[in-house]
Amino acid sequence: MHSRTHNVWDRTIEPVAEVESGAELTVDTTEASGGQLTDASTAADVPGLDFGRVNPVTGPFLVPGAQPGDALLVDVLEMSVGGWGWTACIPGFGLLADDFTDPHLRISTITERGAELLPGLVIPVVPMVGTIGVAPPEPGPHSMVPPRRWGGNMDIRHIGPGARLILPVGVPGALLSLGDAHAAMGDGEVAGTGVETDGSVRLRITLLPGAAPATPIVETDPRTQRTGRALATTGIGPDLMTAARDATRALVDEVVRRSGLAPADAYLLASVAADLKISELVDVPNWVVTAHLELSLLDAAGR
Repeated sequence: MHSRTHNVWDRTIEPVAEVESGAELTVDTTEASGGQLTDASTAADVPGLDFGRVNPVTGPFLVPGAQPGDALLVDVLEMSVGGWGWTACIPGFGLLADDFTDPHLRISTITERGAELLPGLVIPVVPMVGTIGVAPPEPGPHSMVPPRRWGGNMDIRHIGPGARLILPVGVPGALLSLGDAHAAMGDGEVAGTGVETDGSVRLRITLLPGAAPATPIVETDPRTQRTGRALATTGIGPDLMTAARDATRALVDEVVRRSGLAPADAYLLASVAADLKISELVDVPNWVVTAHLELSLLDAAGR
């Protein structure tokens, strides 16, 4: 087991261990607040979050022989998550930060049934790794919050059990780190948080000489696909970010109308379980973004 964490990307951080190509390792990760929130926290604790401490990652792991221009193939073999998680509206953060200016926090109990975001509203647990990447070649330190070519806080909800991730290597030894586990998250993570929790991840690392992609590549597993009937709202216009906000606002409004949830809770539900998709990008001058929420969750929210 490996559990030593760091809070910035920096090529000078000493590796916690070496991992030979083809070897497996198990990595323990801590929840995204880095211990600033607990299962007893309230919304009053949210504004004080120090963003310099968020998204701690475990590592780095040195892969002997890895050189710039190579690729790391990361197979996610197994993953488990903790017994509780948190989801929050953080002032100034998230796709609809201008709409939701007050702090809001929900603590989920995580069991085999799922993550109970609200009483009776249980979200299916689909574990994923929010932050995984290698050290950038540019001198650091670099913030954990934005992703970059070398991976990092990509929040691709399909990076979970069964997934394969291909990362370009930026420095000798690669220096792989990961963290920011989620029990559930929607594509887009619109409020800025999923069900943030501890995790344990078993990986296999394979070095691919001379095979660096321009940017990270993911091969997904069927277990991360949503297949139920869904409600999809739309945002239409010439700017993708505006269209994404419009689609998300429309989904929040529709969830509130159909279920009676408070708007902030509907926003958190969208962040952990709804998927933003670019549905049309060819019919100049307007593009279409859709926000999808499975109807079974909408029905559960209204009970």
